[in-house]
Amino acid sequence: MMTSLKKQTLSDELAERLREKIMAGQYNPGDKLPTEPELMALFEVSRSTVREAMRVLANSGWVRVQQGSGTFVETNQASSEPLYQRLKRGHEGDLEEVRELLEQKIIEKATQFRTREDIRKMRECLEERRKYAALGDTNACINADLDFHTLLACASANPVLADLYQALAIRLKESFVRRFQTVESFQETQLLHEELLECIRRRDAGKAIQILNTIVRS
Repeated sequence: MMTSLKKQTLSDELAERLREKIMAGQYNPGDKLPTEPELMALFEVSRSTVREAMRVLANSGWVRVQQGSGTFVETNQASSEPLYQRLKRGHEGDLEEVRELLEQKIIEKATQFRTREDIRKMRECLEERRKYAALGDTNACINADLDFHTLLACASANPVLADLYQALAIRLKESFVRRFQTVESFQETQLLHEELLECIRRRDAGKAIQILNTIVRS
């Protein structure tokens, strides 16, 4: 049965739909996703939309693309569902406190273990964040923002920290959708995010944590 998507930010919506399927356990780690033609037919979208969605998922660590072989699931959020349910019941203030503490540890580790490839992927996310803010696309800004912080967690070289943040990011997105009706906040914190990435690149954990605290509390 065809599963058509709304005619706006199709690649982001497709990426979100595929994330939901991974989280629901329809695709498990190591599973191969449907081919480009199959996804095009299933969601009634173009090849470029499918490729952009795969790039978004790959940049945020959900899938890996193997040239000539296909696209394979990297992350299984189904195992994080009980934690997600507990996070969903939490108050906004508690959620922000956990986010701040978790990201401080992530930054501490990421400044030690980040690779050039990590920096490249995070820079791409920030470029997308800036682009979508200029276009006034709040939902795309939210996705790019969370993808950046998820990549930062993956750069910690600690899979448990990365899994915890990915579970938290699901809850954060719900909170962000309610809180941010315009791109204004994303525009105001864009430079801070770029400075944060530069500190990660320079391995300056102390300054990076200061910037993070400003971002979280803004």
